[in-house]
Amino acid sequence: MSSAAPAAVSRSLVVKSTAGLERPEATNQAFTVAAAAVAAGVEVSVWLTGESSWFGLPGRASELELEHATALPDLLDVILSAGTVTVCTQCAVRRGITEADLLPGVRIAGASVFVEEALRPGAQALVY
Repeated sequence: MSSAAPAAVSRSLVVKSTAGLERPEATNQAFTVAAAAVAAGVEVSVWLTGESSWFGLPGRASELELEHATALPDLLDVILSAGTVTVCTQCAVRRGITEADLLPGVRIAGASVFVEEALRPGAQALVY
């Protein structure tokens, strides 16, 4: 009889941000939760959809200002340091965003990749 404990399932967090400058609190919350998870050592994937897609481009995160909140560029830097950031394919096309426009480390991918990440064992998905 084996006394080995079952292997633990690693936890991951998939955060989808759907808002932009029009909903600064929701946007900042998505990035804050993702950055806190990165800081805690959790595998994090952030998906930028809708108006949030613009934050995958250089300089755009600094356009969001929210009193008493960590600056969005700082949160994005934390996330990119150890997590992944993805702009939705359809959202990018609708806005004329290409891979060449994106910040280093940001990618474009579609819904099938989001579903794959969100359905991994141990994954938790949050939508803001």
